[in-house]
Amino acid sequence: MAESQTRRPVGLTRELMAMRVAQELQDGMVVNLGIGLPTLTSSYLPADKKVLFQAENGVLGYGGIAGESYDRDLINAGGQPITLLPGASFFDSATSFTMIRGGHIDVAVLGGMQVAENGDLANWFVPDRGGGSVGGAMDLAVCARRLIVVMEHVTRDGAPRILKRCTFPLTATRCVDLVVTDLALIEVAEDGLVLREVAPGVTPDEVQALTEPTLRLASDLTEMSL
Repeated sequence: MAESQTRRPVGLTRELMAMRVAQELQDGMVVNLGIGLPTLTSSYLPADKKVLFQAENGVLGYGGIAGESYDRDLINAGGQPITLLPGASFFDSATSFTMIRGGHIDVAVLGGMQVAENGDLANWFVPDRGGGSVGGAMDLAVCARRLIVVMEHVTRDGAPRILKRCTFPLTATRCVDLVVTDLALIEVAEDGLVLREVAPGVTPDEVQALTEPTLRLASDLTEMSL
């Protein structure tokens, strides 16, 4: 009985999470993808959408992650090999952060360790591990016009990552607009968290059981379309 109570629902793979995030991007947007899981998003952009991906290391207009044959000089901020779109440009880090801090990034997609119900984000430091660096995530979280966080819904130990209040050091306060996890899509609204979509085969009750704050169910709550 105890085993069934703690069993977690099977959610989306990392690739499917990135695919769902890609659906949020629209034609003409300038988008920055954070290191790790967020970088997969560029490989799942629908063919009919033209998006300019920007990287902190000084690239604007790259495509997806490159395959086996790639140019070692063409990498994103996470060190992954990338393809280039026609008209892509290169610049120094100072110019790159001028774009970010100047409010020219329409959407930033970042990974997360914890998200609070008021939109606070913690994604750079785990006290038990030590170390860590906030890096460019702070600038992106504060300055991007919209912030999407993509992460696993719970830790490896099964503890919620979506909390009433973050317990890890913050990256930025009240910055998150949307959270995409392996179990759900949750909007951060002024009056709390709204459950808008659930992963295929996952119920709203299962999502709530693994989320610390109370979720409001959207009137048009639906299953994710992938």
